[in-house]
Amino acid sequence: MTKVAVLGAGSWGTALSIVLADNGHDVRLWTHRHEQAEAINRTHKNEQYLDAGIPEQIKAFHSMEKAISDVSAIVIVVPTKAIREVCSELDKTLKNPVTIVHATKGIEPESLKRVSQIIGEEMTDYDYEDVVVLSGPSHAEEVGKRQPTTVTVSSINSQNAAFAQDLFINESFRVYTSNDMVGIELGGALKNIIALGAGISDGLGYGDNAKAALITRGLAEIARLGASLGASPLTFLGLPGVGDLIVTCTSPHSRNWRAGNLLGKGEKLDEVLEQMGMVVEGVRTTKAAYQFASDQQIEMPITEGLYEILFNDKKPKDVVEQLMSRDKRDEMDDIASFLRASYAK
Repeated sequence: MTKVAVLGAGSWGTALSIVLADNGHDVRLWTHRHEQAEAINRTHKNEQYLDAGIPEQIKAFHSMEKAISDVSAIVIVVPTKAIREVCSELDKTLKNPVTIVHATKGIEPESLKRVSQIIGEEMTDYDYEDVVVLSGPSHAEEVGKRQPTTVTVSSINSQNAAFAQDLFINESFRVYTSNDMVGIELGGALKNIIALGAGISDGLGYGDNAKAALITRGLAEIARLGASLGASPLTFLGLPGVGDLIVTCTSPHSRNWRAGNLLGKGEKLDEVLEQMGMVVEGVRTTKAAYQFASDQQIEMPITEGLYEILFNDKKPKDVVEQLMSRDKRDEMDDIASFLRASYAK
């Protein structure tokens, strides 16, 4: 049995807590809201975020100091915009060495930092090389019901990655390892952009042809940006790439797909975010990826189109027409360049 603190009591943090409890670990689930911690301990449910029973061995805390006391591992599952604040508080409170795992899928706008880099900046005794990232095609709703799920963990510190694999793996939650931490983090973050686009496509009433093209060309954009930041393009053919794209672009469980679907039906971004009631990471990630692509002159037409819809109030149909009328080119150009980059590594 390992003592584990999970920071973040949203749907994904709750689902991962259930996995850890099923594995016999002593799990402490931290939330910044006192009333939420009390409700979880009283009812063993977290109904606002996840329709699943919470095992009684999971204890919810409002006090971070109590939640992390004497734990061996800390799993960070808060939205990207809260990472710095939470890690700053954690840095002041943490007294003993731990393994840090994060399962947040996003990129910080302006700085363009990955989550592991943000953690490394905010934590005095932890560099980003020590952090483990957990990512892959994994709807919290299905994980909470113990439906078969596969994810990947990665860290520059291979011992920490192996520890995280052992911590989470069980008969319904299979965990692979990877040595491409950059690719794993970027795949998990950037797929949210394409999921917004898939939702918009469905909201506009387009069919499977359009969605298949969007997913495929979206994957090319993810690999193009990822390779420019040092990731292996082949990583995006795995679970955190193709796998996560499929699950987030095709399922109403995906909050990014749901948000995009409402946008495609004509609703405004502010209205959509208010309706969702949960963080839609793809919105902030679109801004970050658009900024980076512009600065580095990386071709990302789908991301650019989504940026225009989200932040410049451009009509989705106009963006589709713009994408469909782009200059002719050979599809194999991307694939050939990706293979060359992979062999070079």
